[in-house]
Parts: sequence; structure tokens; C-alpha cells
Amino acid sequence: MGLLYLVPTPVGNMEDMTLRAIRILKEADLILAEDTRTSGILLKHFDIKNQMMSHHKFNEHGTAAGIIERIKAGATVALISDAGTPGISDPGFYLVREAVAAGIEVQCLPGATAFVPALVSSGLPDDRFCFEGFLPQKKGRHTRLDSLKEEKRTMIFYESPYRVLKTLEQFSEYFGEDRQVSCCREISKVHEESVRGTLAEVIEHFKKTEPRGEFVIVLAGNKTKDYKQKEE
Repeated sequence: MGLLYLVPTPVGNMEDMTLRAIRILKEADLILAEDTRTSGILLKHFDIKNQMMSHHKFNEHGTAAGIIERIKAGATVALISDAGTPGISDPGFYLVREAVAAGIEVQCLPGATAFVPALVSSGLPDDRFCFEGFLPQKKGRHTRLDSLKEEKRTMIFYESPYRVLKTLEQFSEYFGEDRQVSCCREISKVHEESVRGTLAEVIEHFKKTEPRGEFVIVLAGNKTKDYKQKEE
């Protein structure tokens, strides 16, 4: 019986690739990549020449069974996404579930995940939080937002630069313009930046400054009064 590894990859800075991640990818019989073109750049940078196969949300239900059989026959398979940890708003869950059901050992390496540095650097309470990832774009979006009105934990969302202003305006509508927020973009890259303040202040900022790069939005929970220190 082989193994399934989930291998985090850098969210921006190549120096965030761990030595163990490089070793596992070099030893794997097969590397599953969300986008082989994007991952090809990473693998070439670290001189990794192992076999690579496309594995993403549009084909994972069709490819998982064959991959499981290869692992059961003794292959070591490593799954990577375009950036960060597989399974966190990226493909991974379905394959892991099938592997576990088949009695295959699954190991996830520690490594880059965009929301962790965004949360820790936000200045908002990080002892208890809920990760919401990408909100539904259409169906179910308002229901999800309405369900979070009374959430007391710090909330974390992913958003594209094209929708971040609209999302912040919706947050203001549902949670109030005085709710504290931190918008972190381009994590670990040259132009990394966090914009912090009330929703009203941050909305005004992005009306004047066009949002660029991928965003992690960290939003204070309901009744969070202290912005600068953790709740006791």
C-alpha cells in the first residue's frame, strides 16, 4: 500500500517552500496538480522532474478511482494546488475522503496557508475564529451572510480583487459600517499590504484605490469591542 501526501506550496514567495515538501515531491511516483502549467513553474524552480497529472474540481470525480488504485498498488502520490494547502478552498477533500475510505494512509505536510498570516496580523482576536472561504457568488450568498450576523468569532473570507469592494459593501449592510475589518492582499509577495479599520473606512479606501491581488478579509465577530487586543 502506498501513501497520499498533501503538500502545501507557496502562496507567493518561493522561499516559503519547505525542505520536506521538496523531498516528498522528488520522491513521489506521481504528482497531482490543480494546474500543470502553474505547478510546472514551481517544480522546474526546484528541479523536480517527476510525473505530473492534472487533478482539479472539474475532473476529480472521474480521476479519483484510478488514483486510489495506483496508491493501493504501492504508488506514492503527492497532491498540490496552485498555491497554499490542498483542500483549503482548493481541490483535495474528495480524494482524501476516498483514500481514507479505502484504508490508505494520508499525510498532510505543514506549510503555507493564506488565511493564517492574514488572521494573525489583523489585530483581531485569533484565539477563536471561523473560516468561511469564498462566499457563494449568487445562490445562497444572502442566506450565508444573514446566518453570520450573530457570529461572535472572528470571520475569515477569501475574495478576488474584482469583487472585494462589493463584498465589503455587503458586509457593511449586514454587519454594520462600524464593524472592524482587515483586508490583506498579496500575502508573502513584494506588494503585501493590510488595510485595517472600520468597514466604512476600508470601503472608502478601496473606492479611491483600486483593489489588486488576491484578498483575505478578516472580519470582527459580533460584539467584538477590542480591536487591538484578544478578548479575555
